Amino acid sequence: MSYALTKREPRSVGWAYLLWLPCLLGVNGLHRFYSGRWISGLVWLLTFGLCGVGQVIDLIFIPRMVEDHNDGRDIW
Repeated sequence: MSYALTKREPRSVGWAYLLWLPCLLGVNGLHRFYSGRWISGLVWLLTFGLCGVGQVIDLIFIPRMVEDHNDGRDIW
């Protein structure tokens, strides 16, 4: 069994920020789906980004989420 990190299709921080913008129109969590965080993406989508608080906090965390995806780190 190999524990090596697997490379995934690289993602862009700029695109992740662009996918964050639809939250201003009520569509939350797209940036989380983009960075491979499916479960939290669904939570964001169904709870309106944790009532908006999670969306604002994600502005800080987006670069790390994309970096984790690009480096192949397991998210959950």
